[in-house]
Amino acid sequence: MEHSEIIKLLGHVEKLNTKYYNLLKEAIEKRDSVKFVSRLLNNDSKETNCPYCKSALLNKWGIRNDIQRYKCKMCERTFNTLTGTPLAHLHKKGRWLSYAECIKNGLSVRKAAEKCGVNKTTSFRWRHRFLINETEIRPKKLTGIVEVDELIFAKSEKGCRTLSREARKRGFGSSKYIPSDLKVFSMFCRDRSKNTTDRVYYKFGADKIKSELQELITSDSLFCSLDKETYLRYARENGVRHAVLSISKGELIKKDIVHINNILIYQNKLKSWISRFNGVSTKYLNNYLSWFRAIDEFDFRITSEIILLRAKRPEEYNTNHFSKHSKQMAAAT
Repeated sequence: MEHSEIIKLLGHVEKLNTKYYNLLKEAIEKRDSVKFVSRLLNNDSKETNCPYCKSALLNKWGIRNDIQRYKCKMCERTFNTLTGTPLAHLHKKGRWLSYAECIKNGLSVRKAAEKCGVNKTTSFRWRHRFLINETEIRPKKLTGIVEVDELIFAKSEKGCRTLSREARKRGFGSSKYIPSDLKVFSMFCRDRSKNTTDRVYYKFGADKIKSELQELITSDSLFCSLDKETYLRYARENGVRHAVLSISKGELIKKDIVHINNILIYQNKLKSWISRFNGVSTKYLNNYLSWFRAIDEFDFRITSEIILLRAKRPEEYNTNHFSKHSKQMAAAT
């Protein structure tokens, strides 16, 4: 656009009424949001590799929709920084950041759709595209005193077109009233450094949790749980150091350090948080548990930028990364 045309355009701005001024302002904010999101996703601290052959020998291949494209020298295929990520092929990039804010605040699908000006089906699709990587962000090891406990959810086929069972009223009032064939178990493990992991099981037993706990708990850790047969059998068969608490005997804490208070507090916060969704489909339960785990990881101070970056590349953007980045910024200033 020529300079004279810009001056003429600026002169017309003063003549706009409130309606058209707000439309112009909204268009400018939308463009700024697109630019900001593109810059955020392009400025990746990790070296870019070809998503097809993993080669690092690349040429820049222009910019399309404000996203840098590359061409691989080995396989000669072109791609951008979002290729192979859950954000690939999603439209309306200017609204991603505001939708990430909705995820941060735990809004429902419909409320998020209304706030971001998208259809509810788009809102649902975006939610699980943004959250799918969160299921991969788990601690590899838990150290020290490791607290373990499980929650029971009712199997839900919410959103399914056909049911594999008789229709029923949602909810059972209490987990003890849930029929055994409709129970879904979620086991939570948490150490005293607040590193937490969880896993969903349709059948719960010592054999099921063996591989999970063997990978998580180190040999010098203390496995702490209630006196449930599943945990007693696992510890007995695998020679794990096991501290047992019996609620029936009033044992809530032993020797001032052996307890499962941390995991119980975490579970209570989770139950309070997840209740806003009025039931979660079992096939998406892992996503919701991971969603809350991310919020807890950042001590409820997670930002929309972090959510967006973790949706693109989960292995790099964690609390250690951002605390290190904050220290570097503080030292620079």
